Amino acid sequence: MTMPVVNPGEVWMIDFGMTAKVRPALLLTGTPADDELDIVTVLLHTTALRGNRWELSIPKPFLKPGAFHLQQVQTISTVKLERRLGALTVEEMKRVRDALAKRLAI
Repeated sequence: MTMPVVNPGEVWMIDFGMTAKVRPALLLTGTPADDELDIVTVLLHTTALRGNRWELSIPKPFLKPGAFHLQQVQTISTVKLERRLGALTVEEMKRVRDALAKRLAI
């Protein structure tokens, strides 16, 4: 099975296993090169909001009301990607990158 071509900014349904279940996540990295590990780094989307400063709300028609949780950055195998839901705009990705830079103090 060949891996689908993936791009930063796409939102996919991803199987995170029993504890986190299948849920949407934003791809922060794209398709790995042939000489790289077969992994992507993602930002989880949650509907269980706590109202803290690390929740970034970017409403999209393909997502339930919720937020991308800046404390939940994970690197996962591309085999966990189930299906593409949609993508963020360039401006929305800039908001994500700026918020992640603040979260990571970089």
